[in-house]
Amino acid sequence: METEYLKVTEREDEPVDGMQPFDVLNPACPSRTVLRHLTDRWTPLVVGVLAAGPARFGELRDQVGGVTAKVLTQTLRSMERDGLVVRRALATMPPRVDYELTALGRTLVEPLDALRGWAEQHAGEVLEARSSYDEATL
Repeated sequence: METEYLKVTEREDEPVDGMQPFDVLNPACPSRTVLRHLTDRWTPLVVGVLAAGPARFGELRDQVGGVTAKVLTQTLRSMERDGLVVRRALATMPPRVDYELTALGRTLVEPLDALRGWAEQHAGEVLEARSSYDEATL
């Protein structure tokens, strides 16, 4: 895998010679906003649904569960802007809009599936630890 690099600057308007790899631990690095978008509340769930193939807005809303139409619309627009999802409006009666993962979006399926699997496998332990902590500190 090829490493991506970020041009380092002392000030925004003053480039400095040299390139640095993207680093999410650097607060000025744009990869931090990418990570924030990928780990928001809804993006991993939308990716999980779209991993099975294209879906209409209503299907996404029903399968994700708990997301409002407004928030799902915002999430899909953000994902489309980031190149993760493509929106296809079909000229049918009634009009139909499908959402589908792009090639870039499909690269998220495996890592997000691993994260989802971890959460499902360890949820009991986390809830137990949380309860123990709350009892000890309250």
